[in-house]
Amino acid sequence: MASDGLPEAVEPQMKKGNIKYASTCAVVASMASIVLGYDIGVMSGASLYIQKDLEITDVQVEILMGILSIYSILGSFAAGRTSDWIGRRFTVIFVAAFFFAGALLMGFASGYTMLMLGRFVAGIGVGYAIVIAPLYTAEIAPASARGFLVSFTEVFINLGILLGYVSNYAFARLPLHIGWRFMLGIGAVPSVLLALLLSGMPESPRWLVMKGRLADARIVLEKIADTPEEAEERLADIKTAAGIPDDLDGDVVVVPRKRGGEEKQVWRELIVSPTPPMRRILLTALGLFFFQQLTGSDSVVLYSPRVFESAGITGDDQLLAATCAMGVAKTLVILVAMFLLDRVGRRPLLLCSTGGMIVSLVGLATGLTVVDRNPDARIPWAVGLCVASVLAYVSSFSIGLGPVLGVYTTEILPLRVRALGFAVGAAGNRVVSGVMSMTFLSMSGAITLGGTFFLYAGVAVLAWVFFFTCLPETRGRTLEEMGSLFGMTDTGAEAEDAAPGTQDASCRARLLGNSPGARVD
Repeated sequence: MASDGLPEAVEPQMKKGNIKYASTCAVVASMASIVLGYDIGVMSGASLYIQKDLEITDVQVEILMGILSIYSILGSFAAGRTSDWIGRRFTVIFVAAFFFAGALLMGFASGYTMLMLGRFVAGIGVGYAIVIAPLYTAEIAPASARGFLVSFTEVFINLGILLGYVSNYAFARLPLHIGWRFMLGIGAVPSVLLALLLSGMPESPRWLVMKGRLADARIVLEKIADTPEEAEERLADIKTAAGIPDDLDGDVVVVPRKRGGEEKQVWRELIVSPTPPMRRILLTALGLFFFQQLTGSDSVVLYSPRVFESAGITGDDQLLAATCAMGVAKTLVILVAMFLLDRVGRRPLLLCSTGGMIVSLVGLATGLTVVDRNPDARIPWAVGLCVASVLAYVSSFSIGLGPVLGVYTTEILPLRVRALGFAVGAAGNRVVSGVMSMTFLSMSGAITLGGTFFLYAGVAVLAWVFFFTCLPETRGRTLEEMGSLFGMTDTGAEAEDAAPGTQDASCRARLLGNSPGARVD
């Protein structure tokens, strides 16, 4: 127990025997995130050419940029139910199909209407990808490397963003009416590769247990565990979490059903009438999902060329080059974060990340304000401050808040509500992203670009306070152990041995001091 009363992280022991197999599964599943990242990155530059070619207004550009996130809500909610119905692996196939169709529709778009139709189809795929990639990876990864493997999702998002920027730069010299169509249409390529690789991937062992397929689950667990004994121990833990009695065994068993229907029971347990521990888990997950977007992450990436232009960088080549530099920074930093998640922990990275974002946003807002107030003079230090602040912002985001979201939320949500809980959080995340993206130009016109980023900095301060008070460390714990951090027993009920008085205390006392053996000072 740490001196401040927080539960100490369990030191993970990296196991070589299971890492290669689990890493392969994580890489393939996370490839679904490449297209999401590619779309975000490519639209930042393609929107400049689309606006010129189709002669659309700034409002139409805002809608085009942000509507993908709104459309993705449908995919987010459908992903939870679909993955519980047909399995995590086959759900990823739907992602590939939607991405392929959406990319072709946008690539062959003859006008704004068809372009929006392509955005709709791709948006559903985005919603699926946001939920299923980290969900599948978290359920198949061993505790010793779960942070490393789940962060592949964020790595591929950043790789996709970088590829989008490179695509902008590569096709910018084509004729205006062809260039942006190539930029968008080539996004169909990763979808084909993803579908081909999926044929050799296993199903999530936790989903197999939920369906009573214990023999199949045991086979997968033996591939990702060091010994058969460890596989049996993990299988027993998953059976308990799924509500299967210990004495119920066999290759295929009938999973006991709760009265009122499984789906209704899940909604009731998570949303309608959750227990206090479940409510705290849900609020913690939703807080992470919401603050990731409220701090302006998608706005900075989507509108980076306009931000650099406002800072005083002119010319398409210079704008796209600065944007590519931002993509390189994001990708390199997320690779560092992969190795730190299971060594440093989720909580320290998240707090350092958010702190860096606050400083960067204040620096960017200051530089833009100075440039805006001196329109007839070029101020080199202000331009340099803006560029450095953008690079620092995306680097700070990628070292913590970016990769930690998928890792942390899939860890703390119990097995029986994990798919629905992640879907609800992802849908909220997409709503906020869409609103932020579709109001950025209007807001910057009303309160200036500098004022907009000062506002984002204020929200980031609130995010840091929330993370500090409400998020316990989860490093090294199995998924079945997470409930104890929030005062939950194996059955999902309130832990009887929680410290007296903690149930009505502050969020910090309830979330961080309520695990077995913890004390609240």
